[in-house]
Amino acid sequence: MTDVIVVSDYDPRWPERFEELRQRLGPHVADLAVSIEHVGSTAVPGCAAKPIIDLDIVVHEEAVIPELISRLVRQGYRHEGDLGIQGRDAFRAPSAAPEHHLYAVVAGSKPFLDHVLLRDYLRERPDEVQRYSALKVALAQRLPADGEGRAAYSAAKSALVEELVAKSRSRPQ
Repeated sequence: MTDVIVVSDYDPRWPERFEELRQRLGPHVADLAVSIEHVGSTAVPGCAAKPIIDLDIVVHEEAVIPELISRLVRQGYRHEGDLGIQGRDAFRAPSAAPEHHLYAVVAGSKPFLDHVLLRDYLRERPDEVQRYSALKVALAQRLPADGEGRAAYSAAKSALVEELVAKSRSRPQ
């Protein structure tokens, strides 16, 4: 772990990294998943981000989540529960895999909609991308990369994220 929180300028290779991860996961979950979505800041062109790909495995119904968890555990993932977000299951990637954050969500659920609506809203609003990026860069420059600093980083971003999610939900679909 470094002593600073790393927030990078947008890297046009992030979609390729997502696609590589999607291809790795797909064969193991294809019959359970509706889709595998690239979410988070690395899914938004022009957005500064921690250089870690976020993926959602989207399923039709909650009833398949235990089977999905079982399959991912067999692939070396560690199930971490919901990490405080009800309706979302988080997984720690195997140590040999490229660093990424993996989540399981049900199509139409609040965690799923929060991810994709925010992503899609930001893709259409470069002004909001700039504002969000500037906040993340400023926070990364002043907060340490220890557990306390990372928690403070997430907490400090949350008000803007909530504002952007609310805007994404209120825009015409």
